[in-house]
Amino acid sequence: MPASLPLFEMPSLIGTCEKLASGAWVLHGFALDRAETLLREIACISATSPFRHLVTPGGKIMSVAMTNCGPAGWFSDRRGYRYTATDPKTGAPWPEMPESFARLAREAALAAGFENYAPDACLVNRYEVGTRLTLHQDQDERDRCAPIVSVSLGLPATFLFGGLLRKDPPRRVPLKHGDVVVWGGPSRMRYHGVLSIKDGGHPLTRARRYNLTFRVAR
Repeated sequence: MPASLPLFEMPSLIGTCEKLASGAWVLHGFALDRAETLLREIACISATSPFRHLVTPGGKIMSVAMTNCGPAGWFSDRRGYRYTATDPKTGAPWPEMPESFARLAREAALAAGFENYAPDACLVNRYEVGTRLTLHQDQDERDRCAPIVSVSLGLPATFLFGGLLRKDPPRRVPLKHGDVVVWGGPSRMRYHGVLSIKDGGHPLTRARRYNLTFRVAR
């Protein structure tokens, strides 16, 4: 398993691993060397299955824009949260998961201590300045031990990592471009979210943040 180093020993966090809880790690800068490739793939995916603002079962419009790639895609409307094999917007299968995505997810999971990771779903989120993701659990997957692998690209964000109960106070975790968070096993069902994205700019994404969230859905 990776080891966490004290902050005063690190001139830079890039290349280090930070333990959040049992089975939960931040891999600082893990995706930096492939970020441009990932962003190009996101552009291809969204050209086929465009970003959209989903509607919750309660009728609220999500502020974060979403699309998917892989055999299963996460979707929400007034009928509920679920995975689908086809994009309800186009009627076609979701775009294939690029090998660069799958390889990154496998390598990040392994670095966090999870072997043989084979995600079949990748939710692609697009955050504008001011958008956020409220605390929630990912409950729509059959396997609730396999890790979630979350990749940050573009503007920085503050990740909220809570407990197994909604009332548990969340930890605020700063995330930068190229950081990857992995949580599974005993931490798989922890509540998590993202605070409102602050105004800023990034050379590759301008005033946006992108997030890849890999899951074993089926």
